[in-house]
Amino acid sequence: MAEGNKRHEGGVSYHIPGQEYFDKRLLKRHAGVFSLWALGVGAVISGDFSGWNLGFAVGGWGGMFIATIVISIMYLGLTYSIAEMSPALPHTGGAYSFARTAFGPWGGFITGIAENIEYVLTPAVVVYFIGTYMTQITGTPDAWQPIWWLVGYVIFVGLNARGVALSFKVTVIVTLIAIAILLFFLLSAVFSGHFDFAKWAMNVGAGPKGTPVALPNGGGPMLPMGVKGIFAALPFAVWLFLAIEQLPLAAEESVDPKRDMPRGIMLGMFTLIGLGFLVLIVNPAIPGGSFAYGSSGQPILDGFAAIYGSGWAKLLALFAVAGLVASFHSIIFAFGRQIYSLSRAGYFPHFLSVTHGDHRTPNVALYTGASVGFVVMLLIWFAEGGEAAGTYIGGTLLNMAVFGAMFSYLLQGLTFLKLRRTFPNLERPYTSPFGTLGASLTVVIAIVTIIFQLTDPLYQQGIIGVAIWYALAIIYFAAYGRTTLVYSPEEEFAVKHREGAAATKH
Repeated sequence: MAEGNKRHEGGVSYHIPGQEYFDKRLLKRHAGVFSLWALGVGAVISGDFSGWNLGFAVGGWGGMFIATIVISIMYLGLTYSIAEMSPALPHTGGAYSFARTAFGPWGGFITGIAENIEYVLTPAVVVYFIGTYMTQITGTPDAWQPIWWLVGYVIFVGLNARGVALSFKVTVIVTLIAIAILLFFLLSAVFSGHFDFAKWAMNVGAGPKGTPVALPNGGGPMLPMGVKGIFAALPFAVWLFLAIEQLPLAAEESVDPKRDMPRGIMLGMFTLIGLGFLVLIVNPAIPGGSFAYGSSGQPILDGFAAIYGSGWAKLLALFAVAGLVASFHSIIFAFGRQIYSLSRAGYFPHFLSVTHGDHRTPNVALYTGASVGFVVMLLIWFAEGGEAAGTYIGGTLLNMAVFGAMFSYLLQGLTFLKLRRTFPNLERPYTSPFGTLGASLTVVIAIVTIIFQLTDPLYQQGIIGVAIWYALAIIYFAAYGRTTLVYSPEEEFAVKHREGAAATKH
């Protein structure tokens, strides 16, 4: 019920602002299908350069391969569901706005926090791997890694702050460079004379207590760690696709989101499936193999070194950093828009959604997300002994990001099912060909991955960090945030459609 400029709805209070509130929070439309494709692929492509390969250490090549098939099915179900929901609810809020319409303010907030964890921590993982590449390329000490992280944040947050046109232009350029470098690496590996899948990809065996051991002549079992290795590899297989779902965050900066968003999402998804399986098959089939790459922070650099020698490898790996840069730049865009949307609607403090001058970019949101990600990196770095922790830091950050992503995928699958049931007459410019089956598979696979992360000690420290993040967010919202919500476009859309559905039901 409305009272003056207030509205009360489901245990929360809305402030209905004047136009000046939204005038300070304007965005610019710019992106077409090609830009959206580049944003989606660019956000993910770093996963082909680093991170995914850690799955070899817990599942061997076969465990990682089967895990990737399972996760591909999950992402197809997810992206087709998002391709339907996004043009039907074309707001910058993305997953939060979908869940808000389906489950109310608390459902929207809980989904929004899951994506917030994912999008703030994913660029932290990526810039960690940028640091490992750059220390190897330049020969700087491992202790300098935080400097590389800081440099990365300063440069690419700065580029994102210069406006959506420049942001998308940079995204397109670095994404195309990353794909070109990746294809060059794959062709180099296949025709190098060193390519031997049976010897190198299958060189992981199971040692005492299931720890991996190297088999110098290869020929190892398909599942050296057994079926458990498949489940253990699931979070790392996610890294080949994680963040493709960020595209709906660009809805209000897309020229025609109802037409272009589904095309951009699905073209991006099929591009990533092709690249992901090529890397999974080719990268470990050269000297070093699955055993060595299972603990590498820079598998493409190591692969170039095996093919061309360390001198040429460093030069080529410098170009390969473009793949990491593409994702880093693209996901900075994502957390900026995600924080912006939650702030504009009042779930986060309002000042975070103010956009900057003629560029109309959410600079405060960009600076805040980057600062939080960098601080979390430093906390883990010093807690684990700095450079002595090796790839543990990257693995911990990766598992925190993946856990946030898995929880958001679970909620998005449930959201799709709820929207189909509660709002059957909602205008849907695009309809998922897999419908409720695709969303249901997404839910089931996400639950399986979450359960394994919860029960396996390898992942529990990262999950504790996510739990603390969630607890602080829920305390804030319950004590204060729910009283400061704003009747933003996605909130107004959700309230009116829920009221319409209730009236129709009665």
